[in-house]
Amino acid sequence: MSNVMVLGANGRLGRAAVLAFAAAGWQVTAQLRRAPRAPLPAAVQVVTCDALDLPALTTAARAAGGVDVIVNALNPDYTQWARLLPPITAATIELAAATGATLMLPGNVYNFGNQLPPVLRDDTPFAATHPKAAQRIALEQSLADAAQERGVRSIVIRAGDFLGDAGTWLDLAMAKGLAKGRFTQMGPVDLPHAWAWLPDLARVFVQVAERRAPLAPHTALNHAGLTLTGAELQAAFEAALGRPLRRTNFPWPLLRLATPFSPMLRALFEMRYLWQRPHRLDDRRLRALLGEVPATPLAEVVRQCLAGLPARAAPVPAAPGQLLRT
Repeated sequence: MSNVMVLGANGRLGRAAVLAFAAAGWQVTAQLRRAPRAPLPAAVQVVTCDALDLPALTTAARAAGGVDVIVNALNPDYTQWARLLPPITAATIELAAATGATLMLPGNVYNFGNQLPPVLRDDTPFAATHPKAAQRIALEQSLADAAQERGVRSIVIRAGDFLGDAGTWLDLAMAKGLAKGRFTQMGPVDLPHAWAWLPDLARVFVQVAERRAPLAPHTALNHAGLTLTGAELQAAFEAALGRPLRRTNFPWPLLRLATPFSPMLRALFEMRYLWQRPHRLDDRRLRALLGEVPATPLAEVVRQCLAGLPARAAPVPAAPGQLLRT
């Protein structure tokens, strides 16, 4: 049995990774700072400590009989990246070095800067055109340096915006008005946007971990996930609900007015370009490695997204026989 330690197991990807690795038969150790927000599989070993507590984590790894893979699913607050990403990166590298484990973590498209091209390939150059891009580029460079200088193996799975669980663009903005028959568009409705359905992304982590042996010491792989225009995503929700939805536009101008008073809103506004530039991830290397990449049909993704909405935001189903606008 292979062993995995998931750091940040209460987070969106962290929880999905715990569930996916456990379902695949791995022995899972889940690091959390507080009690699990929802029950975990019975066989999962929970260690409650800070993610920077190297002694506690190495002790937990020894208690599990060693660790083969570490998933860094830690995601500090947007406004704290400059302060927290460097020590988190350093600590996870030290943990991987101490345990001999392969370090895995999710990447994103920020590395390509705010002029990113429409197709993002494995060899697309990075561009540090804004602070978040520079911070993510530095993170991945630290992993590459650790692989070359210390033999610490690492794998980055690059993906688009998350779908699934709470706290995503979908539930916080786009689907927030569904109960009132509204769907909020973040930008022009005809621009492709990269999304990652969390259960699929977590299964990709498992399958890459199981096939990691031939990979280079530091490897980055693109996960294409779902590439959808705003119109396609709205149409999928309309099909699931059996009713048309009124289109509204996200209030970027109002958000901009608030940026001087809120570091978080300022950080979110900085990412507006992702809704103004078409982009998709080319995943040919991942497909070559896995053969068949986990891919849940869009209709099922939307059904599960609707089921996970808070009660106050849950839409009313269409009456039987109501015509659907297409």
